[in-house]
Amino acid sequence: MTTHHPESPTPQTATLSNGLQVIVQHTNDSVVYCGYVLRIGTRSEQANDLGMAHFIEHMTFKGTHRRTAHQINSALEHVGGELNAFTSKQETVFTATVLKDDFRLAVDVLTDIIFHSTFPQHEINKEVEVICDEIDSYLDSPAELIFDDFERIVFEGHPLGRDILGQADRLRSYTTADALHFARHLYRPENAIFYVYGNADFKQTIALLEKTFSKYPTEPYPTQAYTPLAMPAPKTFLGGGSPHTIYKHTHQAHIVVGTARLTSLQENIYPLLLLNNIIGGPCMNSLLGIALRERTGLVYTVESALSRYVDYCVWNVYLGCDPADVGRCLKIVRREMNKLCQRPLSPSRLKAAKRQFIGQYNIGCDQRENYAINMGKEFAFFGSHRSKSHVAGCIESISAEELQQCAQQIFNPNVLTTLIYQ
Repeated sequence: MTTHHPESPTPQTATLSNGLQVIVQHTNDSVVYCGYVLRIGTRSEQANDLGMAHFIEHMTFKGTHRRTAHQINSALEHVGGELNAFTSKQETVFTATVLKDDFRLAVDVLTDIIFHSTFPQHEINKEVEVICDEIDSYLDSPAELIFDDFERIVFEGHPLGRDILGQADRLRSYTTADALHFARHLYRPENAIFYVYGNADFKQTIALLEKTFSKYPTEPYPTQAYTPLAMPAPKTFLGGGSPHTIYKHTHQAHIVVGTARLTSLQENIYPLLLLNNIIGGPCMNSLLGIALRERTGLVYTVESALSRYVDYCVWNVYLGCDPADVGRCLKIVRREMNKLCQRPLSPSRLKAAKRQFIGQYNIGCDQRENYAINMGKEFAFFGSHRSKSHVAGCIESISAEELQQCAQQIFNPNVLTTLIYQ
């Protein structure tokens, strides 16, 4: 086992003998947030197993060699804890929230369901219908569905363009053998990170995990380690043409404008984070919030977002408006983008924008479960965790010219794609 012990309060990290990486940040609270981040998502699927990553996430709760589905679902609830999971395009995350005295139980349950699920066929037959209902619910939510269609366009021909949920007819064909094949090759300790944020001793956590895996070892299957797949053809990143319009016959028009770009692990992401917050962040004083809602009353919702994959960034702005106002709203979005491209922010505006971002970030870190999950995800894909002071320092170092250059790259009409639901 190799171990690295950074100075407190930086999280401590280790790699177990089976390849599992561990990150622990100790606190004096009575609650422990922990879980596994697996580098397995939609992009890990082959063409013949679409939706399998999300399907397996559901099925891990349906039985192991030691626990029935009922015993899994009630194990932590009986002590007042919570057990949950979610799947994205590049990771599957299993989370547990428990009192510190129940941490050992949480480790046992999490490890059992992730690495020792049996995927009984009778449970598959039931759970597939639950997932199909989830798909139907999603199809009825255009404000969510539009982001999948947007990424399908910008990542044409690439696994990142696939839907996370999969397709109902394919899901209904999956068997226990299909699930075991996928899980035994990908749900491996060397593809996973175990994270802990709470009142858990680092050395005791390492010993507990080593003991848990030695008592219930994973089966010896060939491993398919996580590797980023090849980038899509450059043409898929080009925008600037006519908007893509999909007719949904909804009462409200839904619009996404954005782009994808290839990144490296070392790329400075902070100017883009700050730019995103300025143009359409969560506060009412974002440029688009003021222009589209406060001044003109054209929208109820407008927001921009930045999704960071290990090798790509996807930036977009979303808004919903009356169908008759689509053209006007798009002109305003373009105008606000142009402002940031054409001239740098004044020192006072830049200072205010930095202060707002740092304040939001620090407040967000107080949402401890999200903080813990993000700590695990960052360590899984980028090999480190950004402390609050590190983030603040990087934001403070951004110059007005650097921010303007970032805007000119991201808001370039030649790389922007527009998708409209009407």
